[in-house]
Amino acid sequence: MARSDHEAEGQRDLGADAAVVEAGRPRRPTRSRRKAGDVAGADNNIDILDCAAQCFMEMGFQGTSIDDVARRLGATKGRIYHYYASKTDLFFDVHREGMRRLNEAVIAVMGSGANGRETLRAMLEAHALTMLQNIAYLAVVVQGVHMHRLGATTLAQRQVLDEIMAIRRDFEKLFSDVFRRGQADGSIRAENASIAVKGMLGAVNWTAIWYRPRANETLADKQKIARELAALQVGGVA
Repeated sequence: MARSDHEAEGQRDLGADAAVVEAGRPRRPTRSRRKAGDVAGADNNIDILDCAAQCFMEMGFQGTSIDDVARRLGATKGRIYHYYASKTDLFFDVHREGMRRLNEAVIAVMGSGANGRETLRAMLEAHALTMLQNIAYLAVVVQGVHMHRLGATTLAQRQVLDEIMAIRRDFEKLFSDVFRRGQADGSIRAENASIAVKGMLGAVNWTAIWYRPRANETLADKQKIARELAALQVGGVA
């Protein structure tokens, strides 16, 4: 009896696990599968990541197949396998891209604000707005955290998840450092930076669960939501 596409991809994922780690460290599939003739660099596959993010958000990791991504992309599976050895590799790269966008947005506003509290508010607002503008990617980020917590992965996959979780810890530290700056300048009263930051980021990250873009929603609408989310979080520690 012929195997289904999902079964075949599951075997492909397991068979590719050994290739996830090179020289003792996780590697980025887009680099490993890129051919010498490719000149567009990382942007070469951004449309694949966009379509994959939508599929993973709508159907989850288990429910999504490479066929689903290819159909949404309007391309063959071969184009996806040109960059990614497996669905798992693709999922992890969507996660990395989501975290890259968050880091870029937050770091860009870290120099703003008259004190620690105002800088923290700007960072939370940038975080929230980036989520609203990239909700599919950030939904995948949340799925990746659940995979890590539940341990529903192979050893090789967990090594990649450990890499991603390290990126998340560094991201959280950006907020913790600014929070402590606010404690030092007197603009933040809350005592436990770790608990407060985890609570604030958790509230903003929950956007990936409840938010779905509305018809005719504008950038101004998203900015208003982001401002309100940030103000609510900062109001609790000021």
